Amino acid sequence: MWQVGDVVTRKSYGRDLCFVIVELDEEAQVAILKGIDVRLMADAPFSDLERLTDDERRQFEMRYHRVADECMRLIQTRRAIEMEKRALRKEARFQSSPDFFERPGRVLHLDGDGTYLQKCLNMYRELGIRAFGHHVRETEMPNVVCDLLERYTPDILIITGHDGVIRKGKDLANLSNYRNSGHFVRAVQNARRYARSMDDLIIIAGACQSHFEAILEAGANFASSPQRIMIHALDPVFIAEKIAYTPINETVNVYDVVRSTYTGTDGIGGLESRGKYRLGLPKLVY
Repeated sequence: MWQVGDVVTRKSYGRDLCFVIVELDEEAQVAILKGIDVRLMADAPFSDLERLTDDERRQFEMRYHRVADECMRLIQTRRAIEMEKRALRKEARFQSSPDFFERPGRVLHLDGDGTYLQKCLNMYRELGIRAFGHHVRETEMPNVVCDLLERYTPDILIITGHDGVIRKGKDLANLSNYRNSGHFVRAVQNARRYARSMDDLIIIAGACQSHFEAILEAGANFASSPQRIMIHALDPVFIAEKIAYTPINETVNVYDVVRSTYTGTDGIGGLESRGKYRLGLPKLVY
């Protein structure tokens, strides 16, 4: 009846989210699901699944795009204000020579979902951020993160994919109660051993319902999810944008950076961190 790749929703949750089936357990009659517009892994009995029509799927996609467009509108509004401030900063620092260039922070993005990664890379291009992306299974992230940091030497590292609480109502302080939080924690720990300063390398990590406290304790600057809720697929990108365009002599306002995401402080939190935006001279010609 059900096949890997089917697009479904869950009746018991009021058909609130759109999923794709990634694995089937015929013996237990359970499907493993991956969120299409949220970074959530979940399981559901076959009896709870309902196949989506093409029209219903388009409605979910329209909602995804509305969220992305609204976040983009907020970013553009904020950028217009910040551009005025930066113009004054440029005038003050380069009065004798206006021939300068700008360099926002560079991003290395490790994502457990190739489809989400491509959406994020498209958004980086739209935001004017130089980004390198790698599709890496969450279980492999701790093993490859240091080699990739060595290769790309980014200013900002994003470690994300899919996650979720396995047994609701159980001990949420226990890492074993999460699908991938333990892998995120170990990846962050390895990355922080590579770059110990939280200002040299900004780390953003986690996914839907991830163990926020453990990821932050491992060395991340920003993590999800304080209230164990869903986060939007593009939330890590919007945090990276704020950091990439905040001048290096300024501390990123934690409230402002989290406010630029769709889920806000319930979905993502973090620590004060320095920006990664630099001015340089002379203007690049070639």
